[in-house]
Amino acid sequence: MNSHRPFASYLARRLSVCAFALAIAISPALAVDQSSGNATKVVTIGGSLTEIVFELEQEHRLVARDSTSQFPADVAALPDVGYMRALSPEGVLSVDPDLIIALVGAGPPETIEVLKRASVPIVFVPETYDRDGVVDKIEIVGAALGVSEVAAAMAERVEADISAAQDIAAASGREPSVMFILSVQDGRIMASGTGTAANGIIELAGARNAITEYEGYRQLTDEAVIEAAPDFILMMDRSGEHDPSPGEVASIPAVATTPAGAADRIIRMNGSYLLGFGPRTAAAVRDLAEALHAETASE
Repeated sequence: MNSHRPFASYLARRLSVCAFALAIAISPALAVDQSSGNATKVVTIGGSLTEIVFELEQEHRLVARDSTSQFPADVAALPDVGYMRALSPEGVLSVDPDLIIALVGAGPPETIEVLKRASVPIVFVPETYDRDGVVDKIEIVGAALGVSEVAAAMAERVEADISAAQDIAAASGREPSVMFILSVQDGRIMASGTGTAANGIIELAGARNAITEYEGYRQLTDEAVIEAAPDFILMMDRSGEHDPSPGEVASIPAVATTPAGAADRIIRMNGSYLLGFGPRTAAAVRDLAEALHAETASE
């Protein structure tokens, strides 16, 4: 819990923030000059960053956002400059921004180079899929917008909320295994390993990832699915034409042999809510933990 967090963990996070601040000071790509805090035409690249700007009540400064920014509903009124990893410089520059705030990994690199040459200040925000990563995002966005004090208060509140949600999950005394399925194509499952947002949210909710043999996402063989034997399957609720229903997933032969498939324990949640690692993460952790531990507690 937050009040008893080990000092080493706290110190490591503070050193991380200080290191990032140093990077801002020496890197043109991360530079935030004195005027950028007063920027009035801001573009956010990354759904969690857009949510943070709204939570800080600075949305009046936004002139555009990327396609991963889907919350709150008001973002729909903003121009969409494209998917964060497939941006075109023309699309971003068309709104004449005086500040770009982007998650690390936004690109492609060619687009970032063009934006740098256009002398638009860019702040890259690192992302780690844990409580401290959410807090760091809030503090960095707040600093970029010149509202550090407001951001500090928000960060403290969000950190406490996530810690409280973790405590609720830990109180169950159980650690069910969860397989996060990104997609299903022709009966073949693409599932999360370690180092992903899915892995992070599973751990925050007091569960363990059923797949730890690799990082990122891979397509699994039937044998790998059976061997993983997850207690639960977690998926994004995309509600698209090609989005398989829980029943369809449970009926896949390899899935049907697992504890999750046999008991129809398939959880679906909104993707940006579940995996965004922004201001709503505490609520997502609580909802997922309740879904996971309510069932296991009754066994």
